[in-house]
Amino acid sequence: MKQKISLITTGGTIASKETKNGMLSSGALSGDELAALCKLPDDIEIRIVDFMKVPSMHMNFHRMLALRDAINKELEDPDVTGVVVTHGTDSLEETAYFLDIVTEDKRPIVVTGSQRSPQEVGTDVYSNLRNSIYAAANPLLENGGVVVVFNERIYSAKYVKKVHASNLQGFESFGYGYLGIIDNDVVSIYQKPLHREFFSVQNEIPRVDIIKCHTGADGLFIDASVAVGAKGIILEGVGRGQVTPQMVSSIQKALDSGTNIVITTSAEEGKVHPAYDYEGSAFDLKERGVILGADYDSKKARIKLAVLLACKNKIKSSDFKY
Repeated sequence: MKQKISLITTGGTIASKETKNGMLSSGALSGDELAALCKLPDDIEIRIVDFMKVPSMHMNFHRMLALRDAINKELEDPDVTGVVVTHGTDSLEETAYFLDIVTEDKRPIVVTGSQRSPQEVGTDVYSNLRNSIYAAANPLLENGGVVVVFNERIYSAKYVKKVHASNLQGFESFGYGYLGIIDNDVVSIYQKPLHREFFSVQNEIPRVDIIKCHTGADGLFIDASVAVGAKGIILEGVGRGQVTPQMVSSIQKALDSGTNIVITTSAEEGKVHPAYDYEGSAFDLKERGVILGADYDSKKARIKLAVLLACKNKIKSSDFKY
C-alpha cells in the first residue's frame, strides 16, 4: 500500500512565473501546474490541494489560521501519512512556527519553498519539493513538530530562519543545527525536539509589534504601538536582553496600561538572562514586569505571544520556557 501525502500550495517563489518585464509573479502557478513540472515520487500517492496563490509577505494571521484548518482537514483522513506545505521563503519561518504551535497531530508536517523560480537555471524547486515529500512520509519525523526542509536539510520550525536573500542555502538554525538530511531520497534523522506545545486558538489573534533596540533609541515606537492598540510588544534588545535607558519610561507606561511585553535578544545564539543591574537591563525589565524571552528570536516570540493572547489573558514568564 502506497503512503499518502497531502501537498498544500500557498504560492511564493516556488510557484512563480516570469512576467513580461522580466520580474517574477510570486505564486502564479497552481498546485497542479507546480506538480506537473516536478518529478514527484511515483512510490508515494500525492493529493494536491491548491489552497492559495500569494507572495509570502502577503501572509497574515487570518491566512495562517485558514492554512491550519486546511491541514487539519487533510489529517482527518487516517490514511494520510503527512502533509507538505509550499510557501514563499520571506515569511516561511513565521508560518512554520505558527503551524508548529497550533496543530496537535503527531504526523509530519513539512514546510518548504525555493530561492529560485521553476524556470531559472539551477532551480531548487524540484529537489526541495521532492525531499519534503519523502520527509513527510518518514515515520521518524512523527511527533517532531512542524519542520522546514530546505537544501536537503531538515530544520525545527522554532529555530529555523532565513539567512540569505538569494543563495540556495537560504535557511539555517544557529546554535542548534538541523534535525537531519535527505540524500538520494533517503531520510536520516539525528535529533528531534524534546518538547511540543499546542494552543487551541479560538479567539481573534491580537496585534503584537516588534521594536528593535539600538544606541540612542527612545520610547517613540513603544508609545505609538500602545496608541494604536497593540496588546503585546516584543522588544528586540541586545546581548543578555538590554535596552537603552531612554526606552524605560515608555516601557513602564506600556506595562501599566496592560500591554504585555517580552524582551528578546538580537544575538544569534544565547538566552536573555538577568546578568546586570542597571536601568534598561534584563534584570531591571524583569522587575518591572517584562517577560524574559529566553532564546526566542523576535519573530518567533511575536508569533507565540500573539497566539498566547488569543488563548488567555494572563501571560507568565513560564510561557516562554520552551
